Amino acid sequence: MTPDADAASSIRRADPFAPLTADMLDVGDGHELYVESIGRADGIPAVYLHGGPGSGCQPDHRRLFDPDRFCAVLFDQRGCGRSRPKGSRAHNTTAHLISDMEKIREKFGFERWIVVGGSWGATLALAYAEAHPERVSGIALRATFLGTRAEVETAFTSRLSQFHPALYEDFLSALPREERDRPVEAYWRRILDADPAVHGPAAKAWHDTERTLSEHKPAKTRLDLASLNVWRTLPATPFMEAHYFVNDSFMSENQLLRNAGRLEGIPGIIVQGRYDLLCPPATSQALAKVWSGSELRIVEEAGHSLYDGGVRDAVMKSIADLASKIPRQGSSPSS
Repeated sequence: MTPDADAASSIRRADPFAPLTADMLDVGDGHELYVESIGRADGIPAVYLHGGPGSGCQPDHRRLFDPDRFCAVLFDQRGCGRSRPKGSRAHNTTAHLISDMEKIREKFGFERWIVVGGSWGATLALAYAEAHPERVSGIALRATFLGTRAEVETAFTSRLSQFHPALYEDFLSALPREERDRPVEAYWRRILDADPAVHGPAAKAWHDTERTLSEHKPAKTRLDLASLNVWRTLPATPFMEAHYFVNDSFMSENQLLRNAGRLEGIPGIIVQGRYDLLCPPATSQALAKVWSGSELRIVEEAGHSLYDGGVRDAVMKSIADLASKIPRQGSSPSS
């Protein structure tokens, strides 16, 4: 799927954000990842990590990078988006994703790259940087998530009940009464159940609740309980999220904060929405305190979403500012 040089030039003239390369990369364990690059072949190396876990890269994510300045790589993580097998949770852990990133970096011949990610993408960015600090020239984060069970449970229980009490009642009512004492664990158990009659309504309720929590001004603040048993397709993210979160994101307790010393010397910018109900400012502040090379930038009147007011522009600026702090390095992507 990789175009030749002349084709790439003509595509770029028409659309500077069209992929320079697009390919399927065999990373082992039966997984193939969709990987693309955009920008200029000799640009500043960068990689974008999508959220979820379980979503995938979108065309608009390419536009976070100045195509005249960067060679940015975007990929769909194991089981996500265009990667194959779709939805597979086998051999799918944080360690596997870190290993995949190294295979991608080596494929493109980059010595180091700027790592960019938001929410779960921020989790993976930190985990990768702490595992391979020598390969990271800078880190741009949005909505810091440390991958802990406590963060998820707090967001879907006490915080949900405080800020969206009616939605919290809906969220509980979608569960049998005997499972409501520990609703988050009940949802994960149901989402991972093989029976569609069990996992279907749970996945839809989880997805719709999470969407409301992720937006500063959500379009919907209640669940449509009557529709939970009616669907044509189910969202992908609840299944991968349940797989990761029930396993503590395949990390040890408080791993990312405990190992933050490994980020010493790596410049970082943390973009944080003031009213993020999923990943609140306190988490970003805690990270900034133990990461001496980081800068925290609060976006007022914004929540969790990349598309809340001012967040996308702040992320773009953080990437550009990081690029100005590091020595110029360029590598051509391999075919």
